[in-house]
Order: sequence, then C-alpha cells, then structure tokens
Amino acid sequence: MEGIASRVRFAMETVDLQRMSELLAPDARWGAPEQEVPTCRNAQQILSWYEMARDNGVRADITDVVIIGNHIVIGLKVLNGPNDKTRSRNVVRWQVLSVENDLVIEIRGYETRGNATAFAQSGVSTWK
Repeated sequence: MEGIASRVRFAMETVDLQRMSELLAPDARWGAPEQEVPTCRNAQQILSWYEMARDNGVRADITDVVIIGNHIVIGLKVLNGPNDKTRSRNVVRWQVLSVENDLVIEIRGYETRGNATAFAQSGVSTWK
C-alpha cells in the first residue's frame, strides 16, 4: 500500500493523467459520500474530470497521506485557478481512495479529515 500511496501522491501533485490512468481500475468510481450514484462511474470519466480541473488551473498540494486498511486517506489543499470564481481559494479537502488488486476502485471526497478517516475505518469500499 505504501508504494501505491506514493504513486497516487505523485500523480495527484503533478496532475499526470497518464500516471493517474495507470492507478485506476477501469470501472473506478468517484463522488461525494452522500451520493447513491457516484458522479464518475469509470476511469475515463474520472480522468476527464481531472483534465478539466487541470486545464482550468486547479492544482492540489498534498498535505497528508494516511493508509488505513485498503484505503488511502489524502489531505489536499486545493489551489483553484485564477478563472474559477465559484469556489474559495486554498480550501482543504480530503479524499479516500479504496484500493483493490493494486488499483484504485473508488474515490470519495470529504470536507473534513474526521469524516474521511471514519469512512476509511468503516471498511466499506464500493457503491452498489
């Protein structure tokens, strides 16, 4: 898990879509925890979302990486691009990446470290 966490960190910090694609299961999902159906339902949709954010100047500084079971909890300081007027700048967010067979199968976004950690500790890992 440490190796995967390190690769995820590098891919996210550099917004390297090729490296990100190598880490995602083809049917990986991404979304908010309260969603019954995730926003992105496959790796290509996730990569398209990251590409759009990157092209709009959004970047993230990784502030923390914690491994809990088969989950990687990542703290990120989101640095929005100059044209993004819809969000406040430099906000801290948390993502929980669930890993199976050395690939990320799920990414859930959280606003607090406590909620992200609680989800990772719960052992729940996939949308139905």
